[in-house]
Amino acid sequence: MDYPSSFILLLSLFIISIYVFVISGRRNSRLPPGPYPFPVIGNLFQLSNKPHRSLAALSKCYGPLMSLKLGCKTTIVVSSPDVAKELFHTNDLLFSNRSIPDTARLMDHHKISIAWLPAGEQWRRLRKITREFLFSRQCLDGTQHIRMEKVQELLDHVSQCCINEKAVNIGAAAFTTSINSLSNLIFSKDLCQYVSTESQEFKDAIWGVMEIRGKPNLVDFFPILKPFDPQGLTRLGQVYANKLFGIFDEIIDQRLETRTRSSSSSNEAVKSTKIDVLDMLLNLIDLNDESKFSRNDLRHLLVDLFVAGTETISTTLEWAMTELIRNPKKTERARLEITKLMQGSSKLVQEKDISQLPYLQAIIKETLRLYPPTPFLLPHEAIHDVEVRGYFVPKNARILCNVWAIGRDPNIWSGPEIFMPERFLDVEIDYRGQNFELIPFGSGRRMCPGLNVAHRMLHLMLGSLIQKFDWKLEGNMRVEDMDMEEKFGLTCPRNVPLMAVPIKL
Repeated sequence: MDYPSSFILLLSLFIISIYVFVISGRRNSRLPPGPYPFPVIGNLFQLSNKPHRSLAALSKCYGPLMSLKLGCKTTIVVSSPDVAKELFHTNDLLFSNRSIPDTARLMDHHKISIAWLPAGEQWRRLRKITREFLFSRQCLDGTQHIRMEKVQELLDHVSQCCINEKAVNIGAAAFTTSINSLSNLIFSKDLCQYVSTESQEFKDAIWGVMEIRGKPNLVDFFPILKPFDPQGLTRLGQVYANKLFGIFDEIIDQRLETRTRSSSSSNEAVKSTKIDVLDMLLNLIDLNDESKFSRNDLRHLLVDLFVAGTETISTTLEWAMTELIRNPKKTERARLEITKLMQGSSKLVQEKDISQLPYLQAIIKETLRLYPPTPFLLPHEAIHDVEVRGYFVPKNARILCNVWAIGRDPNIWSGPEIFMPERFLDVEIDYRGQNFELIPFGSGRRMCPGLNVAHRMLHLMLGSLIQKFDWKLEGNMRVEDMDMEEKFGLTCPRNVPLMAVPIKL
């Protein structure tokens, strides 16, 4: 580091110190309990590279409503169903804003994104659009053939690996399936391949955005460092964002050209091309004033859909397959349930069958309990000063809900570290936001809008993979030797990808 850069960094840290001591030096005694913060850095050193675990351990000392100072930001951590219900149900509106990470501000994404906008008129408009064109039950029922087609392609890929005696990268294969299910729904085309590198650029861009957003960023803790981009996350994030927008712009331009040709053509075959979600959204742009829904809104919406709707599904499926390989008797029970329902036929599990497969549903619930794809959900923010359980939660405080800790709380779950789907067979607990001991998709007005898609895709993919194949670890590794560590980020995938060899049944 050269002398001017060193001087600027030291000066920045000095200014931060002055800010912390003079402006916010004394801890508000009415804040929820928590570890006493160090000067300047607050409680940052009390976080590990797996903060969901660190904060779970701290909550055992300070309680389910805990406050920390992470750099300059007051952070409130929720670690129990009762407190989560009070914040996200009883006081849902007061905590409905988002605490926006710096990397979500690239290209002004936070001003347009359904994920990061405050819960106002613009957000409600985007929410209505996604519900009307993508996530309503009517839309999902009408597009189930697309998901079935993509699951069949996944099985074809696995079958080819079986013939070649090659291991399947479960997470990567599920990621490709999720992307293509979404891209065919929206664009009527695949954006990824299982083995080809032709479409690797799109995969890399999605992975890149996920990785950038999931990394702890010094700028979020010390906003004064923003101009220096000390970790290079803004620069790298700009690269990935430009790649994604470039790909989406190319698809949109091609579609606009096709629509122009179609409108001026007398060819009935061209005119009768099936309308997909992209066409409906382009029609919306044509009909509306630009201030209501524009091309730029469309581009940012596509980013949200692909970033949020792919990695969460693939991560959950990878963990479910991991646990089933470690527990062959549970795999066999799920397979027998499917075989019995299918009456011995080779027919694949359909979406209409999911409600008749309680053990398969229990496996998904248990996986989401142990391995919630986003361990803190997306961070909320207090709109006003709020009193919760006699404590003061200040305006603009960041709210983290540690759903990972809730899912492993021994006061809630017996044998919380054990994979035991049976625990869900005799209880009415679901993950749709009403049972606060299991809220991997959130709750209230900021609940994940794509939950129903994830629900259908997870059951279809997992059910099909265990219905058609048995599985063993690559290299005849013993299940006892598996690395079960997770890698923290926006999602928590396995630290070591699951490589499993399929065996045709």
